Amino acid sequence: MEYFLGIDVGGTNVKVGLVTSEGELLEKRKYPTADLKQASGGFVLNFIRMVGEELKAHHRVSKVGIGVPGMISKDRQSTVEMANLPSLNDLDLLPQLKKAYPSISFFLENDANAAALGELYFSETSVPDDFLFITLGTGVGSALVLDGKIFKGGNGNAMELGHTICSTGKSVEFEVGKAGIMRMAKEMMLKHRDSKLHKIERGEFDSKKIVKIALKGDEAAREIFKYGGKIIGEGLVNAIRILDVDTVIVGGGVSKTFDLMDDSINAVLKKHLSNYYMNNFQLRLATLGNEAGIIGAASLCFIETELTRDVK
Repeated sequence: MEYFLGIDVGGTNVKVGLVTSEGELLEKRKYPTADLKQASGGFVLNFIRMVGEELKAHHRVSKVGIGVPGMISKDRQSTVEMANLPSLNDLDLLPQLKKAYPSISFFLENDANAAALGELYFSETSVPDDFLFITLGTGVGSALVLDGKIFKGGNGNAMELGHTICSTGKSVEFEVGKAGIMRMAKEMMLKHRDSKLHKIERGEFDSKKIVKIALKGDEAAREIFKYGGKIIGEGLVNAIRILDVDTVIVGGGVSKTFDLMDDSINAVLKKHLSNYYMNNFQLRLATLGNEAGIIGAASLCFIETELTRDVK
């Protein structure tokens, strides 16, 4: 059995986990992203130091997979454009890591692509060789798996579904990303004076609390995610028409509200897609939950070990 480090770089935290070649997450740790950026030397230097601490603590590890929230170079060596982490744009990340730790193999990928691979290899349910994967969190990420492999596009950064345009003239991510959810919540508070959303406004107003209120039945909060489902549905109609896939898997933190969005997503799909697309269509939740980012990042190492999908 091999052991890998999976590193999930996010806007709030950088999560690191020790993962086996069977996809089991043995332990994990998180580092606030802001701390790594603000400490002396900046993000890259502190990230490299953090990786060194993790490698020292896990001496059996010789391969490290890293998922980042944005575009990367076609050769998977550098970050290019991080919409939600602009300070991380244009970093020669892997060359610097390899220079610091020459005996370690490093693998870099977009975080949605990495999460899709994790689901492909280690889902708790059967997953087809062709599917669209979307993540709902700070932003809206997506990945396409074709014939059991990530589709990367001409220059390496295909499937930015969150940045496609919906019926409002804005991007899908603008409407249903973290900032969009918070913006909608403030609009809903003006219409619903009795909503529990007003209680969290007096404290720290964040999307996680909005999700909790919606799941407890608050009608105004539920309307936010019903609307979000409509927007996601519009993005999926475009993607499905272009890609001709019949399985969509949804992951990410906001996927907890999937039941609130499911009906409105399907309503849009049924309105705009013919029976050819809908007869065998499946829209379902990812199974790796909060561990998808770490396990997905580690699965970048699994590919190099020529692991087969029947690993479980």
